[in-house]
Amino acid sequence: MNVFCKIVFVLLLSSLQLVAQDGLDLDGQLSAFGNFSPDNELDMQMGIRYIPELEYSIPIDSTANLDFQASVNLDANTAFSPFYKSKEDGNLDPYRIWARYSTQQFELRAGLQKIDFGSATMLRPLQWFNQIDPRDPLALTKGVFGLLSRFYFSNNANIWGWVLYGNEKTRGFDVVKTNDKRPEYGGRVQFPVPKGELAFSYHHRTADSRELLIVDSFKQIGEDRFGIDGKWDIEVGLWFEATYSHKSEDIGMLTHQTLLNLGVDYTFGLGNGLGIIVEHLITAFDETAFQFANNRHITALSGTYPLSMNDNLTTVIYRDWASNSSSFFLNYEHQFNKLTAYLMAYYNPETQQAFQQNDLVNNNSGPGLRLMLVYNH
Repeated sequence: MNVFCKIVFVLLLSSLQLVAQDGLDLDGQLSAFGNFSPDNELDMQMGIRYIPELEYSIPIDSTANLDFQASVNLDANTAFSPFYKSKEDGNLDPYRIWARYSTQQFELRAGLQKIDFGSATMLRPLQWFNQIDPRDPLALTKGVFGLLSRFYFSNNANIWGWVLYGNEKTRGFDVVKTNDKRPEYGGRVQFPVPKGELAFSYHHRTADSRELLIVDSFKQIGEDRFGIDGKWDIEVGLWFEATYSHKSEDIGMLTHQTLLNLGVDYTFGLGNGLGIIVEHLITAFDETAFQFANNRHITALSGTYPLSMNDNLTTVIYRDWASNSSSFFLNYEHQFNKLTAYLMAYYNPETQQAFQQNDLVNNNSGPGLRLMLVYNH
């Protein structure tokens, strides 16, 4: 499937001269970064990424459209220690490729796409299908291959349904990877409640534990996931997000997984407005359901302060209470006419097992500085 997508992308990108003639829209994002992390063996990093995106829309009638989108992730980077050694890497991978039929209340989308839902913002139990890191200002994430349908009612309630196939990698808080030869399926119901909304989600997949040395080896393990989340606006923003996962085979403490997030946000009337978000996550992996014998507590705090129309400060702090370790991230953003610049300072502990990992974003251990320039066209 990936080979097919790469062929499609090469054909699309080689036909850019026809964009204007055929009515296609070409957008893109070009980013370049330099990074210094003195605690790492290769303490200097430089990289460039380009994500071109082709879009085409066909109106069917006054209420229905047929849309197509295709984009590719072109990435090249190097990590080096001056006059010592270096390591280079580069990738050409499909980023998004999907077709969508949509009306005012219905959407059906097929292909490589991003699927994202839930109430939490940083520590997200319902991050079942992506790797979005709240510390990444570009919100990069790999997509999943599948079919997604959504229907929206007039009272803002909505129903989701999906079928996925060919997705192997772990996502969100996954520990066991997915068997990509077996289909995944699930759905979600979201509806309004007084001063907020409530939702229930379900997903079934087949896991593959053969690469994990700490548990018994199974090629196919049925896994059922259940999720519930809600959000309310009552002077402050309040939300919760909880999931429970059960595997059909006994693989020790990974047989049952329980995640619970509680969060609150508020904007203080200080200067231009200081926005604060606090979330607390409880994770448990147990041989028996809801035993909470092997649990961890993680707290996250995010602050945002607009310095001006073109300048913004953001910070994200994680605290893992079990390991007594913390992660710190500070980002200064400035908007130029055609460029956006980010100056980031961070500190990450040596082990970050409790936090979501994103293989499109390099989270080095120890202290570090990163400068990134982004151009969108």
